[in-house]
Amino acid sequence: MDERLMSLAEGQHYPAGTLYVVATPLGNTADITVRALHILGMVDAIACEDTRNSAQLLQRYGIDKPLIAAHQHNENEAATRLVERLRGGERIAYISDAGTPGISDPGARLVDAVRAAGLGVVPVPGASAVITLLSAAGAWVETFTFVGFLPSKAQQRAQAIAALAGSTSAQVFYEAPHRIVETVAALAEGLGGARRLLIGRELTKRFEDIHECALSEGVAWLKADANRQRGEFVLAVSGAAASASDDGVDAEAQRVLALLVAELPTKSAAKLAAAITGAPKNALYERALALKNA
Repeated sequence: MDERLMSLAEGQHYPAGTLYVVATPLGNTADITVRALHILGMVDAIACEDTRNSAQLLQRYGIDKPLIAAHQHNENEAATRLVERLRGGERIAYISDAGTPGISDPGARLVDAVRAAGLGVVPVPGASAVITLLSAAGAWVETFTFVGFLPSKAQQRAQAIAALAGSTSAQVFYEAPHRIVETVAALAEGLGGARRLLIGRELTKRFEDIHECALSEGVAWLKADANRQRGEFVLAVSGAAASASDDGVDAEAQRVLALLVAELPTKSAAKLAAAITGAPKNALYERALALKNA
């Protein structure tokens, strides 16, 4: 690394007893920041989602540090041990397998524990699959909601999608290859096929693929080539038009109703949604029945 570049990172203050949340590349190992390399080389230990994956990544940068496993199955226990080490004055970094920790990845509970202990957390920005895709989306994504992974079960997934149907913001999802086709089909059914869909597959990697189409065309595009169903996916779907429907149930009423239907009997959900939003109770009841039967 050029010493002049590294000096840009060295000039900042890096307090002891602090957790450094460090973003790592999505796939292309060149997508690492100078400051991330400096911090990973400076800290006393690196907590990580998978020690094997992280060891291989760090080896490419010539970084050799003690690794501590802190993943979704042991994050609470690992946080307790890491907080004690931070209280002792150590600097500890946390990295996930790829991208920014805590964004549909482990790390959030560790941050909670460190903050609850009155210790410092310093974010070190870098790669994010969400922002990477949206930077290639264009002007139709003015605002967005990051949803992450939808439920794997069909009924729960349909209810989650219905809760988003009235939002005028674009929605961004993560999805695994074995569920990508059924998820895109469910989005088209629940949101309407006329919406715009941007599919990001294997972002920053050798076989990166970014494709925009109507939501109704997404399944056909995926099925046209088996390779298009491989890898990790990020999906962006355009939001709803900001207008009320013919039955007087506007976007906000649809959103509230979908949330209530997931927790309450149909009649109660419609009655409460009407009280909250002022939309017609009968129309809400008809929509609630449709959601229950989805």
